[in-house]
Amino acid sequence: MIYKDFHGDKLSELALGCMRLPVLGGDDNKIDQAQVEEMVAVAIEGGVNYFDTAYGYHGGNSEAAIGRALAAYPRESFYLADKFPGYNPANIRKDKLQPLFEEQLTRCRVDHFDFYLLHNVCEPNIDLYLDPAIGVLPFFKEQLAAGRIRHLGFSAHAGLEGLARFLEAFGPEMEFGQLQLNYVDWDFQKGADKVRLFERYDIPLWVMEPLRGGQLASLEAADAAELEALRPGVSAAEWAFRYAQSLPAVTTVLSGMSNLEQLKDNLRIFASEAPVTAEERATLQKIAQTMVAKTTIDCTACRYCVDYCSEGLDIPRLLALYNEQSFTTGVRFIAPMAISALPEDKRPSACIACHNCEEVCPQQLPIAQAMADFSKMLEESED
Repeated sequence: MIYKDFHGDKLSELALGCMRLPVLGGDDNKIDQAQVEEMVAVAIEGGVNYFDTAYGYHGGNSEAAIGRALAAYPRESFYLADKFPGYNPANIRKDKLQPLFEEQLTRCRVDHFDFYLLHNVCEPNIDLYLDPAIGVLPFFKEQLAAGRIRHLGFSAHAGLEGLARFLEAFGPEMEFGQLQLNYVDWDFQKGADKVRLFERYDIPLWVMEPLRGGQLASLEAADAAELEALRPGVSAAEWAFRYAQSLPAVTTVLSGMSNLEQLKDNLRIFASEAPVTAEERATLQKIAQTMVAKTTIDCTACRYCVDYCSEGLDIPRLLALYNEQSFTTGVRFIAPMAISALPEDKRPSACIACHNCEEVCPQQLPIAQAMADFSKMLEESED
């Protein structure tokens, strides 16, 4: 196992994420505790010492499952990360901070968290996290001072502007940060710009979703063949992990492993440092562009359309979120989450299909149809 230094601690470069633990009968709320304990034993034997859970994972059962599994090991032998459940804005209230934190410690069977994150900083909750009347940061700084948290950080799915606003206020206080980052999202979610923001505030980077929820675990035959010519025998998943290894700011890579086979393969990968070369990186970025282009609209954000929209919609921003929703497979939450932060009259459903925007669009994009399709996708995601 490769280890990275963080304030004198040696963190395993591979971290076991507890969002996709093995379950019983396909029910995400029913964790297979026996399999979890076997996986934890194999992970620890293989050198993994960082375990990441959260309040809402597996319907609220992930914390208890990993807490029970880790209770068999000396507390000083592992690092446990948990997150404040601000993914639900209703939790970001002054009267909820203490009881939720205490509940998490109890669930995990520990008296402190080594790493604690403000969970899912995003457009619907940024103002609440920053609200001095609620006092999120002062509360968790008190827990730091009391030794109940060793390191305070955050995870984010916010857009670039939202992330910049959060870091402008809290950046100097954040010891580490967690981003969805992979060779698709380096450009698609403006990952490169977000990493530069991290560097500006000297914040070490944790990578989540290196396989984009499994989307990068398999590739089309032509793309796989192109990569096979570069490194014979390397799987699609390994390419994604090696890409993460090539990013110098990265301290640890979280992988949500669902079975022992995935864990053992990941342990094999992270037994060595083999980052992608410049040529390989260019190939991966080209593959990413091809993948994205198949289901997205290539808006250049020239913003000519905005001046002619009778409803005052931020069309380039909405098209970027349409692309996120259209491209992503599996659980889709980033675009609906961002849309939920907008007033009703600024959402894609507010488009009246006047086509004024299309008349001035240099690329003649089918904007009205995209807004209608996006509205339908959002409705379906609520069902």
